[in-house]
Parts: sequence; C-alpha cells; structure tokens
Amino acid sequence: MNVLRMFFQGGVIIYPILLCSIIAAYVTMERFLVLRRAQLDVGQFMMKVRSIFQKGDVSAVLTFCSQKDAPIANIVRCGLVKHDQGDQNVREAVEDVGRAEVFTLKKHLSLLAGIAGVAPMLGFLGTATGIFNTFQGIQSLGENVNIADLAGGISQALLTTVFGLVVGIAAYTFYNYFITRVASFVHQMEVTTTEFLDLLQRRDVADVSLKVRSESIRQRALVYEGDEFFRKKR
Repeated sequence: MNVLRMFFQGGVIIYPILLCSIIAAYVTMERFLVLRRAQLDVGQFMMKVRSIFQKGDVSAVLTFCSQKDAPIANIVRCGLVKHDQGDQNVREAVEDVGRAEVFTLKKHLSLLAGIAGVAPMLGFLGTATGIFNTFQGIQSLGENVNIADLAGGISQALLTTVFGLVVGIAAYTFYNYFITRVASFVHQMEVTTTEFLDLLQRRDVADVSLKVRSESIRQRALVYEGDEFFRKKR
C-alpha cells in the first residue's frame, strides 16, 4: 500500500511510466505464450517426418505437420506442398515462410526495447521537473523555508527516476531474454530447413535412379523379345 501511495506522489510524469509498465507487461506475457507454442522437439519431429517421407506418403507427412503449431512444422509443410514443383520453388517457399515465422517471433520486441529506453528517460524528466518545481516553491517561500520542505520535494521528485528505472530494467531484461530465445529458434529453423531440403533432394535422386533402372529393364526386355522374335523366324 505504501508503494502505491509513493507511486502516485510522483506527479504527472508517473502516468506515462505507468502506461509503459502496462504495455511492457502485456508484451512480455504475449511473447511468453508465443514462444511457448513455438517450442518443438526438433529431433523427434524430423525423425518422424523422415520415417513417413521415406515410405512415399507425402499426405501423411502433411497431416503430421498440420498437427504441430510451430514454425518448423509450418516450414516443412509449406515446402512439401510444392515438393513436385522443382527445387527452386520449394526453396523459395521455405524461405518465404521462414521469414514470416521469424517476423512473428520478433513481433512487438522492438516495442519492449523502446520502453527499456524511454521509461528511464521519463523518470529523469520527472525528477528534473520535480526538482525545478521544488526550488521554485522554495524561492517563493523566501526565508520561511525549512529543510523538511526541501527534502520532501526532492524525495518526491526522485520517485519518477526510481519507477522509471525499475520499468526500464525489467523491459530490457525481458527483451534480451526474448532475443536470445528467438535466435535459438532461428538457428533450429535453418538447420531443419537444410535437412528437409536434403531429404527432398535425396528422394528426387532416388526417384530418378528408379526411373533409369526401370527404363533399362524395359529396354533389355524389348531387346530380349526382339531376339526371341528373330530366332523364331529362323
């Protein structure tokens, strides 16, 4: 209760600081929820994708990816949608989705960084204006001023600096935490994308090899049938 009473003794500047704290709290909670949904056991996920994909059941892989609300699953799903349109189209689709997912992960973090810088500045502004008003009051009192009036005015002016620094430090701490988490997600996305593209390329090479082998067998069968035909004619 004393903290609340002290807070509202800070003057007019304390209200923008209060607004900054509310916005920072909202962004922090919202980013926690977004990053929590984005978490995925990448090793298990890619192992499952690889095992299903090797069976040639692309629709089953798409269904499996659709069940995961995570950036990596979205990238793999969008790449699979265009798996039969050539490597270049697949790569472009994966890169587009990857950029969109990174933007989603970083959304509102610039606002948190802004609050980390603005809140302490507002606190200093409140202190400066508070001390200015205090000395103006002392000047108007003339010789009737006492040390209690001076100390009370200055302590009240310093409240905005205290609350501004608290909000700014908290916002800066959470900003750095989220940036580190996003960097980890981006690294996982890059590694997974490379692995997924290699998986598609190996499958395409296997398909081409199978087609060449089938064509060779068919050609040998035609030659054999031709030899049989000519032997019968003789």
